Amino acid sequence: MVKMAGLVGSPWLRIRVSPDFAPPLLRSRLASKPYLAHRRRRYLSASASSAPAQGEVRVRFAPSPTGNLHVGGARTALFNYLFARSKGGRFILRIEDTDLERSTRKSEEAMLHDLSWLGLDWDEGPGVGGDYGPYRQSERNFLYKQYAEKLLDSGAVYRCFCSNEELEQMKETAKRLQLPPVYTGKWATAPEKEIEEELVKGTPYTYRFRVPEEGTLKINDLIRGEVSWSLDTLGDFVIMRSNGQPVYNFCVTVDDATMRISHVIRAEEHLPNTLRQALIYNALGFPVPSFAHVSLILAPDRSKLSKRHGATSVGQFREMGYLPQAMVNYLALLGWGDGTENEFFTIDQLVEKFSIDRVNKSGAIFDPTKLRWMNGQHLRSLPLDELIEIFGDQWKRTGILVESEGTFVKDATELLKDGIDLITDADTALSNLLSYPVLSTLSSDEGKPIVQDKLSEVAASLISAYDSGELREALEEGHAGWQKWVKSFGKLLKRKGKSLFMPLRVLLTGKLHGPDMGGSIVLIYKAGICGAVNPQSGFVPLDERLKILREIDWDALNKGPDPQPESVATVAH
Repeated sequence: MVKMAGLVGSPWLRIRVSPDFAPPLLRSRLASKPYLAHRRRRYLSASASSAPAQGEVRVRFAPSPTGNLHVGGARTALFNYLFARSKGGRFILRIEDTDLERSTRKSEEAMLHDLSWLGLDWDEGPGVGGDYGPYRQSERNFLYKQYAEKLLDSGAVYRCFCSNEELEQMKETAKRLQLPPVYTGKWATAPEKEIEEELVKGTPYTYRFRVPEEGTLKINDLIRGEVSWSLDTLGDFVIMRSNGQPVYNFCVTVDDATMRISHVIRAEEHLPNTLRQALIYNALGFPVPSFAHVSLILAPDRSKLSKRHGATSVGQFREMGYLPQAMVNYLALLGWGDGTENEFFTIDQLVEKFSIDRVNKSGAIFDPTKLRWMNGQHLRSLPLDELIEIFGDQWKRTGILVESEGTFVKDATELLKDGIDLITDADTALSNLLSYPVLSTLSSDEGKPIVQDKLSEVAASLISAYDSGELREALEEGHAGWQKWVKSFGKLLKRKGKSLFMPLRVLLTGKLHGPDMGGSIVLIYKAGICGAVNPQSGFVPLDERLKILREIDWDALNKGPDPQPESVATVAH
């Protein structure tokens, strides 16, 4: 294999042409007009070789606004962004909206929002401008027509008047003879008189690109190494449809060339397009950029990641409560690594360490469990003030709280943050704390041993401590007051450790498990007096919890299933 091209090099397509092999009809014209050697020709070879790059590194991300930004597209954008920033180059955003039926501005706006949310700010493109615009393909038709005419004048393309029926017949014939389905029509070598006759009749025509009849084309992909294609299997291909609309490969080539793109970093599914694009580059006299084709992102079952595997778009992950920095970190690791065991990077660190030669050419597995875990690590590494703001906004937005800041928000964040991996988990964590499912807990299999350990006696003493004001006074003092009270309460009951703390947790929180018990009970008490909690949130205040405890039939609980309806413990207050 040929050594991969260096990052500062740019492959140029070099094609050796032999006019002697031209059809008789054209031979005389080639002698007087050498540029028409592009007309029907036979290539001895075609290859991309390395030449010095001109100017700065310029890369682009070119999504089609026909849906949401897929995580695969986001990773491609990220790799382009990191490559540009690491080389001091430019990151260009171009919208490929030539599919007029499927492209929408709504989809485009959503994609731009997702890229901005990820922190992938573009240097040129929609909303930013630049020297090489317009940056939407739908606004660049004048360029495509200009370059199509240039190719027609040079003889690199020709008008093809074949009907759809004729083309289908060619395909059927090739299939029957077990030959590649290449164009074999007459218009590649048709006399000018026949062409003029069709033009006069107004017969619809396409523009077809003249492909070498034999030889190979090679590129040195920055990720995959040498890639080659046999030219005799391609056939002359259409670059402009009969309705005047340019074909994808032609648009992309003209856009990349005129925007002076130096490196094309894109998904491996575009690798087959490189052959056509490289031929067009050469015919137009433009340098061929360096190519790097990134592997697909695979689902855990190693199939292509799709909607059937769950969330696949950046917008979905944002709505699910993921942080942009966690998404960027995780996406960067799908096929790339810095050669160490480190898995946690800020975007600035990624820029510093990123290199295209460390991108793996094999498929990367998308693991939602690892992404969630990584998000939790990033979430908990945020400064406390930032975390308080994030959780406070979330709790107010979802209606659990009526205010997004204050002492209660701060205390709730500090208490609950270690059990939260996603921003939306904060809702569940706080709602669980505010709820009081004590009856279902006591009647559960796990709760039975606690009930049978004379829980009714602990409940009676707890009710007494609350009625006397002793417990409320302790909670007013916060965590220190709670600890002091628990110690004296344990001595009173002659209990300590688990035999003390587990009954208190169940009686006061209604649950067997949860965050720090003291912090939980102090926060429950504050929730009842601070005014921050929405009355419609399902919160059961401490007063109501003690009321429920008074009404429990402990004898019935000790004997069998809970005789009371669960609604008693979850009534709205």
